Amino acid sequence: MGLDMYLHRKTYVKNWDHMNPEELHQISVKLNKKKHPYIDAKKICYIEEEVGYWCKANAIHRWFVQNCQNGVDDCKEYSVSDDQLHKLLYICKQVKEDHSKAAELLPPQSGFFFGGTDIDEWYFQDIDNTIKILEPLVKLGNEIKANSEAGIPVRDWPYYTYQSSW
Repeated sequence: MGLDMYLHRKTYVKNWDHMNPEELHQISVKLNKKKHPYIDAKKICYIEEEVGYWCKANAIHRWFVQNCQNGVDDCKEYSVSDDQLHKLLYICKQVKEDHSKAAELLPPQSGFFFGGTDIDEWYFQDIDNTIKILEPLVKLGNEIKANSEAGIPVRDWPYYTYQSSW
């Protein structure tokens, strides 16, 4: 029990009749090796993945609240842009490189079951975990952006959301 934090990625995968065969997604949902009894794969529009999870990483939560939620901490789902992912990754790397910047760049936040507010080994484990979560997402975003700028159509650009529960 406590502050649980989730970063999700939604990717648009709906198939349309006008699409070329090479553009179509192959989607199947199985339960016990059989077609799922009530999910129609032809009607799936998005795939949603949990790409990040933290528990009681209150400094990271504070950053999301301040930078993605307009300061409102209400456990609702909020959009997170690629630029915001880049910024958080950059800040985490600065803190990892120079621990003395932690209180200034990513200060801890107290709250009901939010965990400790000391800048200690647990805090820096949260920073390391955040870097591990964000690096592949930022890399993917950079690749997609490069393809788009090169004129390669990007149909299924991912969309990120953050949500906490406490």
